[in-house]
Amino acid sequence: MKTLLVDDDSFALQLLARQLSNLGFVNIIQCMRAREAIAMLESDAARFGLVFCDLQMPEMDGIEFVRQLVRIGYRGGLTLVSGEDERILRTAERLARAHHLDVLGALNKPVSPHTLQELLARHALHVASQPHAVHRTYTPQQLRLAIDNGQLLNHYQPKVSLASGALIGVETLVRWQHPDDGLVEPDQFIGIAEDHGLIDDLTRTVLTAALHQGGAWHAGGLPLQVAINISMDNLDSLDFPDMVEREAAAAGMPLRHLVLEVTESRLMKDPLSPLDILTRLRLKHIDLSIDDFGTGHSSLAQLRDIPFTELKIDRGFVHGASRNAYLQVILEASLGMARQMGMKTVAEGVEERADWDLLRASGCDVAQGYLVGKPMPAAELPRWLCEWENRRGALLANAA
Repeated sequence: MKTLLVDDDSFALQLLARQLSNLGFVNIIQCMRAREAIAMLESDAARFGLVFCDLQMPEMDGIEFVRQLVRIGYRGGLTLVSGEDERILRTAERLARAHHLDVLGALNKPVSPHTLQELLARHALHVASQPHAVHRTYTPQQLRLAIDNGQLLNHYQPKVSLASGALIGVETLVRWQHPDDGLVEPDQFIGIAEDHGLIDDLTRTVLTAALHQGGAWHAGGLPLQVAINISMDNLDSLDFPDMVEREAAAAGMPLRHLVLEVTESRLMKDPLSPLDILTRLRLKHIDLSIDDFGTGHSSLAQLRDIPFTELKIDRGFVHGASRNAYLQVILEASLGMARQMGMKTVAEGVEERADWDLLRASGCDVAQGYLVGKPMPAAELPRWLCEWENRRGALLANAA
């Protein structure tokens, strides 16, 4: 595979090419004009596995270049490089990710060899750990059959104390065991459920199975806290709290060990019903977590109006925070606000040791992410726990 470097500065091109060559890269092509680079990609995009692009270029700047990559359907990796203000660079990175490009990261000029090596190593590790799901389109009728035929199954991602490393709970993440397509990720069917009136049945299926699994863990001497995602669309039915209480009692799952993670993917049509339901859930001593805080419609107004007990910090503010001063400011502000409000804090998307160390030093309570463990079937949790006990000591050691 070829690597394409695009920059109107010949010295910057030669320097980056030399750094990549020192890291073992071959077939490096240098291009000083973005339009020429796009023409090469249009003729043979599949042969280019990696593109480095400067943001500040004549004729076509880096943002236009990103737009052209989307137009031609480029599927390789992309790294943005710039000497501009870091916030501009990070905004451009987010824009490229929003276009669903495979963005390795963003580098400041002059590019440090060590930083470049770290970025490439992180990307290689991330690619190796990701499931290579094929995205297909499913109909509401297919999802209805999946719910009715028991094709939905739960995976559980561990959540551990940052202070002690102890396993304290799991988040329930639903998967669709499709008879032809294999394991389908939730981003391919949750939206269908919300748009076509299937979310209540889907949530009840996930909830019932998770409560029974939680009850089994408790009965077996593993009193884990079980978190389950619910949509604001689930909060239209005023008997939802009673349904949860009945299902938990039948499963032998203590309500005080249940967390409902509330994701508001759309604005509330009727704000009174959700407030009624969420307050009644708290009266039953069920914990409430505001999920993906700081994104979408999750806001300070929700913290004011709803009796949340936990603030879950979105991966976008956690991953790479150890290397980004702006993310650190947002992270510290979120943690400080939660402390003042007496809320537990959970950081999701913890994938790097440096981010783990930052979160520990900042006083975050709980970590969740691939550094700790991937989502897994319940049967795999004991094996993971043995492996985790063998390595958590190293994570608890103070950074040098």
